[in-house]
Order: sequence, then C-alpha cells, then structure tokens
Amino acid sequence: MKIQRKLIEEVASRVAGEDVIPVVNALMNKRDVSEFTLADSTKMEINIVRNMLYRLYNANLVTSIKRKDKTKGWYIYYWTLNLPRFQYLAKDIMRKRLTHLQERLERENSSHFYICPRNCIRLNFEQATDFEFKCPECGDLLYQDDNAKKIKEIEKEIKKLKTELKKKLPPMPKLPESKLAKEEAEEKLREAEKTQDKKSKKVKKKKSIAKKTIKKKTKKTKKKPAKKISKKKSKKSVKKQAKKVKQNKSKKKSKTKKKNK
Repeated sequence: MKIQRKLIEEVASRVAGEDVIPVVNALMNKRDVSEFTLADSTKMEINIVRNMLYRLYNANLVTSIKRKDKTKGWYIYYWTLNLPRFQYLAKDIMRKRLTHLQERLERENSSHFYICPRNCIRLNFEQATDFEFKCPECGDLLYQDDNAKKIKEIEKEIKKLKTELKKKLPPMPKLPESKLAKEEAEEKLREAEKTQDKKSKKVKKKKSIAKKTIKKKTKKTKKKPAKKISKKKSKKSVKKQAKKVKQNKSKKKSKTKKKNK
C-alpha cells in the first residue's frame, strides 16, 4: 500500500502539481466522493478544491459523475481516482526521466565543466571562455570541475530506472462498485425505452393517417352507380312523347289547310 500511495502521489504531483496531493489522498481507496466532502476533509475552500479537481481531470487522473440534488435543485459532481491512468503515467514519467538522464550523461562525458569556488555557477568550456574563466556573479576565477562522481551517480540512476521499467508495477487497489454509476445506467436505459416508445407511437400514428387518406382517395375515385329508371316513370315518358307527336301532326295539318285556302 505504501508503494501504491507513493506512486500515485508522485504521478499526481508531477502532472497536476504538488498542491493536489491532499485531494488525491482524500480520494484514495474511495469512490464517488462529492466535492463538498472533499472540501470538508481537506479543510480547503470549495473553489480551490474544484480547481485542483479540474487539473486532475484534464490529466485524466480522475473521473466524475454529475447528479442533481433533489432538495436544492443544483448539480453535484462526485469524483473517483482513475487508477489505470496512474499506472500508465508512472511508466511514461520513468521513460522521460531515463531519456533526460541519458542526454545529461552524454553532456557530462563529452565536455569539460568549470565552477566557481563559491558555487555560484557551473559553466561548460565555451561559456567559460566567453566570461574569460571568471564568475559572472562574483568575479572569482573558475576552476575545472571533476565530474567523475556525477557521471557514476547518473549511471547508477539509469540502471535503476531500466530495471524498474522492466518490472511490473504493483497492482492498484480495487475500488468498491459505484452505486451512482448503476443508477445512471438505469436512468439511461429508462430514457432510451421512453424514446423508443415515443418513436413507435409516432410511427403508428403515421400509419393510421396514411390508411385514412388511402380510404378517402378510394371513395372519391369510385364511380357512382347509374340510377335505375323505374317502369312507371318510363311508361309516363312514352305517353308524353306520343302526345307531343300527335300535337305536332295536328299542327302541321292545320297549317297545310290554311295554305290551300
């Protein structure tokens, strides 16, 4: 547990700053801790705690769940450490440190260094010649630094880092299951079901409207059946026509008689 805590603290301080360590310790081995409880446990102002949490969040070292307070009405964020990210960043920090030490070892082996007797400054050969081998701060003469010890120290640190990179990091502690995450997942399922129900209702309405319009169109397109002429009406019309014919004949006869006279 001490190794895990040290690793987490080191990664957090390097990525987000040393001031975030109290918040990280308050989140250790816990899940879904509200920002207000973090402010109480660390005895810091809520705005400062939020600033630290946002820095950790930008580095993906914490995760959050947003929940609405039923009594007060505002949203509260609940925070959890993203432990797999800590392991990944720990390896990444080690690799960067290794490359930095290897570059430093090359510089120490390739050039001569000169230091002030009062330990004001340490310069390489080119820099020392620019200042005529005099300290730019106190004016004392510079003398050549014996960097054999520094080279050995750097080589030891490089070996140690290489062995640590080959090793597997200690497993992170298992956190308890998140109740808020379960509730959030259930709410999402309910919302998805509601949306599906609404969509299905809309589809049913569209289908019913389409059926009604089709029925109306079919009714309009159907031809009205011809009216059946009753036998009584047909007989009356025949008699009327016969009368008209007789009248016309009698009129013609009368006209012809008048002309003859």
